[in-house]
Amino acid sequence: MFELVLIIIIIALFFDFLNGFHDSANSIATIVSTGVLSPQKAVMFAAFFNFIAAFAFGDEVAKTVGKGLVELNAVDVYVIMAGLLGAIWWNLFTWYFGIPVSSSHALVGGYGGAAIAKLGWSVIIWAGYSKVILFIFLAPIIGLVLGFLNMLITTWIVRNKKPRQVDKVFRRLQLISAGFYSFGHGSNDAQKTMGIIVSVLVASNYMDSFHVPVWVILSCHAAIALGTMFGGWRIVKTMGMKITKLRPIGGFCAEFAGATTLLVTAFAGIPVSTTQTITGSIVGVGSINRLSAVKWGVAGKILWAWILTIPLSAACGALFYYLISLFL
Repeated sequence: MFELVLIIIIIALFFDFLNGFHDSANSIATIVSTGVLSPQKAVMFAAFFNFIAAFAFGDEVAKTVGKGLVELNAVDVYVIMAGLLGAIWWNLFTWYFGIPVSSSHALVGGYGGAAIAKLGWSVIIWAGYSKVILFIFLAPIIGLVLGFLNMLITTWIVRNKKPRQVDKVFRRLQLISAGFYSFGHGSNDAQKTMGIIVSVLVASNYMDSFHVPVWVILSCHAAIALGTMFGGWRIVKTMGMKITKLRPIGGFCAEFAGATTLLVTAFAGIPVSTTQTITGSIVGVGSINRLSAVKWGVAGKILWAWILTIPLSAACGALFYYLISLFL
């Protein structure tokens, strides 16, 4: 059993790495597309703040993912393994096609799908899933509203300044906002893998109760930071260039809106999508000038990807459980 648990923990950390790899676009898209940092410097910058978030936040999101979505006393390590493999498959598939979907929702869907494949619908804790599903819609809306308000207030403050002066100032300020956003990304997303690893330890009787050890916190933040360093440029182009054209002032406003949303939801224990949050923020910033500044066709495709992620990743998780069960 020890070897199996170790393998699942390694798979979980690989998922965490892919989470950082897949979602690094969320952290660096605005700062790269505005030309403030090169892609190489931006991923190093984001990875640093992803990691140091380990020392600042609790484990409310980890508890929600680990014991608030599926009846933990009913599942076994094979269900958790299948859920992780389903989420990894969905992440790789969407990364290849440059689709900025939520790694968090891939994990939530994969885990739920594998659990349903083994035990049926009764194993699902609907109160937990309803919270996740609700924030599929609320997170981007909150990001959009905050991005719009940030841009409205900021442009009013600098209304009498020359564009060149504004760009110069906000190129520097965007370093602060990008760090703030990456900090929020690490605080919310790394906790999701923590929850899965602790679930494995509890399900295999290596832990008596659900709490997150220090080694789990540090390893998860290290994995997501490492993944961010190798981040996917395909999604950066979609996030930072195809939705709307950003200047440093817009990047600053979008990042602060996204970071604020992520930090508040992390405190509340709500596993939201960093992808959806920053996308909504970018759309809010882009729409301040005119609605036509936002490429709504691209935004619409992203919306459909958001809606379909949980059911399709659940199908992947269920499929992997059926494949694993053939060898049990």
